[in-house]
Amino acid sequence: MVTVADSGKTRTSVWLTARPAAPARRRSEAPSGLDRERITAATVRLLDAEGLARFSMRRLAAGLGVTAMSLYWYVDTKHDLLELALDRALGELTLTAGAPERGWPGRLRALARGYRGLVAKHPWVAPLTAAYPNIGPHARAFDAALQRLLDATGLADAARTGAHLAVSQFLHGCGGTVRRAPEGDFGLALDVLIAGIEAKAARGQA
Repeated sequence: MVTVADSGKTRTSVWLTARPAAPARRRSEAPSGLDRERITAATVRLLDAEGLARFSMRRLAAGLGVTAMSLYWYVDTKHDLLELALDRALGELTLTAGAPERGWPGRLRALARGYRGLVAKHPWVAPLTAAYPNIGPHARAFDAALQRLLDATGLADAARTGAHLAVSQFLHGCGGTVRRAPEGDFGLALDVLIAGIEAKAARGQA
């Protein structure tokens, strides 16, 4: 069973660890028909179907028709695989969504609702986001999109940093918790967040 990353143990993110290439002889012994991409896709499907609590390397291997040990040719640990699955799910977000004519508020609403929809589709994303560094390429692209959005608010320095923190906490909290707020409450909270950023930006420009 998997809940969160092992407590009390120091581990390095899969995105910060370079896996050495296996010697040619050992590469020839690797299970045929498998690669990291296929294993990651199967992990997402299994998490969607059975949830995070029931995930195991043995269940994953059975679904792929291989032994559990075969998976370790491509990932070092189960947690590495969960990090890969998390970033793959984040890659489903449409980061260019939003109505340009409505400016950054419309783009922020689209981004927030897109993230909320992603967590509804993949409920295991929320706990994994809290458990792991979340620094994969799609996570970085998501943060870059948020940074571009905040550029348009006109905020700078400490106010800009505070807005980034507020939006991030909102998305991972109100937008991403397992027990999600009702749609109406979510929309109201999002309106309040946007109004606060607008008010802060207006004071900065005065």
